[in-house]
Amino acid sequence: MAGSVWNRRDFLKTTAASAALLALGIKSDSVYAKDDLVKLVILHTNDVHSRIDPFPMDGSRNQGRGGVAARAALINKIRGENENVLLFDAGDIFQGTPYFNFYGGELEMKMMSMMGYDAAIMGNHDFDNGVEGFYKQLPHANFPILNGNYDFSDTLLNGKTEPYKIFRKDGLRIGVFGLGIELAGLVNKVQYGNTVHLNPLVKALELEKLLKEDKKCDIVICLSHLGYRYSDTKISDIVLAKNTNYIDLIIGGHTHTFLDKPESIRNLRGKETLINQVGFAGINLGRIDFLFKRSDSQKITYSSAVEEVKSILKI
Repeated sequence: MAGSVWNRRDFLKTTAASAALLALGIKSDSVYAKDDLVKLVILHTNDVHSRIDPFPMDGSRNQGRGGVAARAALINKIRGENENVLLFDAGDIFQGTPYFNFYGGELEMKMMSMMGYDAAIMGNHDFDNGVEGFYKQLPHANFPILNGNYDFSDTLLNGKTEPYKIFRKDGLRIGVFGLGIELAGLVNKVQYGNTVHLNPLVKALELEKLLKEDKKCDIVICLSHLGYRYSDTKISDIVLAKNTNYIDLIIGGHTHTFLDKPESIRNLRGKETLINQVGFAGINLGRIDFLFKRSDSQKITYSSAVEEVKSILKI
């Protein structure tokens, strides 16, 4: 599967009909007929940390960047240009601004719902008000919380999350599952309570097999709050990609890593697994476009872009 990267200015020059071919590196005289192609757009954020307003215009490095209003406008524009769009978040929705301290996460959940997030996972900071605090905000989320390796059986969250979800877009089956980081040492025991952390690699092997072989998904995506890379043997997105079989894309979080383009890793079968992460605070919106052959749902190629989220207002 070949990959390429384009910037936003180039992307906006093309029409929706030709972009699926040209932006993805397929010539107009390609053996793939236009009507036999399906484009799937994956948008994603991570570690937004309650950044509802953009950073203030105070001369700092991130001034004017981030903020829900600008992100929502960008998401709506992309949805207006593309038919098959999914929007995910890779955790640490909470903590970082007074909005969380005052409202406890209610605004974050409501605004993500208004922006039409399709799914999210929990990061370690989403336990900052305890299991009870996260449970309290779930009625404000009209999207599922995915997690495959936290056992919430003996907590209020029992039955309130899902290990995976399958989305259907234009004949495609998109399997998505979530993985969370070890909470011990990051979160006080009183905050995560009787939550049991299960080995993320073991659960990944189990869930990817279920989604690919049993559920016949055309693409498998992992929402990960494990972290991009570590100097020790701790399980990271890099380790996960190398030691699994069917994951096509890992959308990462936790380490606030700014990637200009997805990292390409060979998995156990020698196939390509992509890893992407777009920093923190909603400064960037990650975007990866996959192109499939409609007749057999074969994945052909992908392209990626980092969309900067920037306010036009002077805060």
